Amino acid sequence: MSKQNNPLTESFIARWGDREGGAERANYAMFLSELCDVLEVPRPDPASATTEDNDYVFERAVRKTAIDGANSSGRIDLYKRDCFVLEAKQTRQKGGKKEVALELDLFGDMSPGPARGRKAGGGASGFDVLMFNAHRQATDYARALPVEHGWPPFILVCDVGNVIEVYADFSGQGKTYAQFPARRGFRITLDQLRDPAIRDRLRRIWTDPQSLDPARHAARVTRDIAARLAAVSRALEAEHEREEVALFLMRCLFTMFAEDCGLLPPDAFKTILRRCEADPDLLGPTIGQLWEVMDKGGIALAIHARVPRFNGEFFRDQTVLPLSREAIGELRRAAEHDWREVDPSIFGTLLEQALDPDERRALGAHYTPRAYVERLVVATMIEPLRAEWAGALATAERQHADGREKAALATVSAFAEKLCGLRVLDPACGTGNFLYVALELLKRLEGGAMAEFG
Repeated sequence: MSKQNNPLTESFIARWGDREGGAERANYAMFLSELCDVLEVPRPDPASATTEDNDYVFERAVRKTAIDGANSSGRIDLYKRDCFVLEAKQTRQKGGKKEVALELDLFGDMSPGPARGRKAGGGASGFDVLMFNAHRQATDYARALPVEHGWPPFILVCDVGNVIEVYADFSGQGKTYAQFPARRGFRITLDQLRDPAIRDRLRRIWTDPQSLDPARHAARVTRDIAARLAAVSRALEAEHEREEVALFLMRCLFTMFAEDCGLLPPDAFKTILRRCEADPDLLGPTIGQLWEVMDKGGIALAIHARVPRFNGEFFRDQTVLPLSREAIGELRRAAEHDWREVDPSIFGTLLEQALDPDERRALGAHYTPRAYVERLVVATMIEPLRAEWAGALATAERQHADGREKAALATVSAFAEKLCGLRVLDPACGTGNFLYVALELLKRLEGGAMAEFG
């Protein structure tokens, strides 16, 4: 179905898009119920008097415990067990008939348009702050769920009749909810519901949230690639040292990544492999010349293109091991995957499966699964930094409320500079998974912090 010819979606957008604003409590249940119809998912169940039975309901009751041990009650606007916690708000356009004044004019315009963001003096727009506070409240509610429910993979923040913001954490720890699928695209406007892909994403959040976990798709791709590399490795190890084989394969894999990430022309390496599959004698001269240029920068005759210099001395050794037509075919089929879909944090599986187990320790090639790495990084790095950011943000908001915009910006900038100056030690330094996961989580924290401030 096209983006324009879904009558139910068009009716929904027309019905809610023209509303200037209203009472959140009066409108949100109706809005979300009708959204369920658009997404072709069941509407929430009637709430039961027994809270434990309320797995998909509006106004799901929870008990919250504060740091000082005090208990309070709360209600999740919409909850679906193992799927999401949704917190709803309803803004009113600035200048409209029902405009609501906010506590601080730190907030500015309440509209969610793409141009909205930090004001000239610093600080976030009013809409951003409202949504951030709703996100924080939803996270608190998720924390208050019964232990047996676990952390839901998604947190949704809904501005009724306006937008839905999507945050995800597939780890089950509830400590790294990040904008999903990325900082660009996590905010779904009402008009975007015309896009079948957007509706499908929301439908899966309601019905099969784990299917959206990018790590699952990456793992499937990686398993196929690993099997092909293992076949090539076995063929080479009969005549070459395993370390030499491993380094050769690593250069091949890096080249595949470089091609799909835009550091080499599109299909450049795949084209070489196709030619070499037809004539294996071309393998050494063509790939060797490409790697020589990647080491220094210049014109690569093998692909008829200028290539940037790849520093780090990885391509200083340009040894190309001879391969049979069948082995080249395995490399070519591995290269035909979109390597942007391969999670670098599980890159170690490729090397680990390509090497003999007796040699993995000697080469520092043991792979630690991402879940284990993330658990360690979150506890030792991200949680302390997040607590520090909460303090910095509170300070910046007070400074802004006092009219000290420059001081507020300085406070936030100091935290950002600290993140940029962090150095992370990985004593084992095998496949680099620890360092990659640490970098990714730090970038998530940085992006979230800057979004919160505007």
